[in-house]
Amino acid sequence: MAAIEANGINVIAEHERHGRPSSLFWPWFAANVSVFGVSYGAFILGFGVSFFQATVAAVLGITFSFLLCGIIALGGKRASAPTMVVSRAAFGVDGGRLPSAVSWVLTVGWETVLVALATLATATVLERLGVGGGTATSVIALLVVAALVITAGILGFDVIMRLQKVVTVVTGVLTVVYVALVAGTIDLAAVAATPSGEPQAFVGALVLAGTGFGLGWVNAAGDYSRYLPRSASSRGVVGWTTVGGALAPVVLVVFGLLLAASSPDLATAIGADPIGALTAAVPTWFLVPFALVAVLSLVGGAVLDIYSSGLALLSAGLPAPRWVAAAVDGAIMVAGTVYVVFLAREDFIFTFQGFLITLGVPVAAWAGIAIADLALRRRDYVDADLFDPRGRYGSVQGPAVALLVLGTLVGWGLVTSATLGLTWQGYLLGPLGLGGREGPWAFAGLGVLAALVLGFVGQLVLGRRAVRAQEALARR
Repeated sequence: MAAIEANGINVIAEHERHGRPSSLFWPWFAANVSVFGVSYGAFILGFGVSFFQATVAAVLGITFSFLLCGIIALGGKRASAPTMVVSRAAFGVDGGRLPSAVSWVLTVGWETVLVALATLATATVLERLGVGGGTATSVIALLVVAALVITAGILGFDVIMRLQKVVTVVTGVLTVVYVALVAGTIDLAAVAATPSGEPQAFVGALVLAGTGFGLGWVNAAGDYSRYLPRSASSRGVVGWTTVGGALAPVVLVVFGLLLAASSPDLATAIGADPIGALTAAVPTWFLVPFALVAVLSLVGGAVLDIYSSGLALLSAGLPAPRWVAAAVDGAIMVAGTVYVVFLAREDFIFTFQGFLITLGVPVAAWAGIAIADLALRRRDYVDADLFDPRGRYGSVQGPAVALLVLGTLVGWGLVTSATLGLTWQGYLLGPLGLGGREGPWAFAGLGVLAALVLGFVGQLVLGRRAVRAQEALARR
């Protein structure tokens, strides 16, 4: 019988660290082999770019964003602690509560999106099979999917790692079958005829690919590498995390680009039901296997999210065991899914893109700071001081906190969103001569790139002295 994981945000004991960097392939591949990646083809083409431009943007955006995850995962290995606890070295023990709170909101948001998509997909398949329909079907689908995610999140690391191996094999095989079945609907003439877009549109597609994949995981990248021995290969940690995360999305998004470019009607339908719309070209006999691959792949991602969201909530200050944090996040996830499925379904794509770009900005700023801080350090972390505001990492590291706030404010000023309540963004596009909220750069997502660069360069310059001072102190 599976036991609930006892570890929370503590440093993993020496005798519990095991495995090889190659073991990281399983959770990252399983979490990103989702057929939701196929739907991104429609999202990216929505920027008005050609198939070639979209393919280049997708490959670059996905690969680079997961490379960032691989680098951040090094911190988990070096400290044997969760990502947001390692982040305290740069922000201070109390200052680290701010990025932890941002990380929590992002991961809870992602697990809500994934569970909502699994619910919609299940309901759509059951309706096509004629065995259900309407609100009751969606409610039952939600309860089943949520139960799977919450149970795995509460049980913890060992269960998740075993589950992800099963998810990887099953979804990998069934996804290949799905691709083979619908490949005949691709119209290569229509694909070749997609018109090229302006450079601003290409940048927007690139940013969407990055924020939708690796940047959505970067704040949790060290939560699984923390169980590896500290002697494990650093190159292996970076490489297996990057490959495991990026491999499936690159293939699925490119295939999705082919489908969306072939059928404008499919591209439009994906906006309301990103997974269910993909069943249009699937024969009836494959609907049940399709539902299985869709739900399992989305559950694989949501499980990692609920685990990491619980750790982020603890790092932000919740005084509770890890499983309680996971349960709290699960309750919020269910409430959010109810809103998406029953109240905001028709506006899914606009709500989703608004969510991505709004939280992508502070996460990008944090990632830049965390990577720069990791690059500056020559010695291992001092475990006890990651939990003691009086230790070498201090209570609040002003420069890092200021960079996070500044990067967020600058970033939000350079992005726009059509989502209700977010139309205030883009306030720097006019003053900086970029055409304002309706100009050519309005939807390019420049704010995400600006936040990443500002955080990285700023921490390299402003954090160097603090890091040297911390590492000069004698170990306690």
